Amino acid sequence: MKLLVDMNLSPRWVPLLSEAGIEAVHWSTLGAGNAPDAEIMTFAKANGYVVLTHDLDFSAILAATQGDKPSVVQIRAEGISPDVIGREIIDALRQMAPELEEGALLTVDPNRTRLRILPLHRN
Repeated sequence: MKLLVDMNLSPRWVPLLSEAGIEAVHWSTLGAGNAPDAEIMTFAKANGYVVLTHDLDFSAILAATQGDKPSVVQIRAEGISPDVIGREIIDALRQMAPELEEGALLTVDPNRTRLRILPLHRN
């Protein structure tokens, strides 16, 4: 699994994930800092990345487009530093790796982890 860390998260996520054996790159090393979320999603899909973000717009894009890729991992916590929630993210990534490879929206907060398989369907 390859992770693309969104601009709204610290580049410090990259070494933490790498130390855990997860390939990761921060968007700032690939594209413009002010790139629209749709551009990041297009890049991630074309290059086989899972997006790690704190931004709800990515799940909204998946819902609106009923996209099946890229997978998105959302951090839903006040403390988004890798020092605060890094362990929970790594554990969730390892546990849900097969689903993320196929296409999923994974939401991680300090109290629970939720997984939805893509494409997202409206009720």
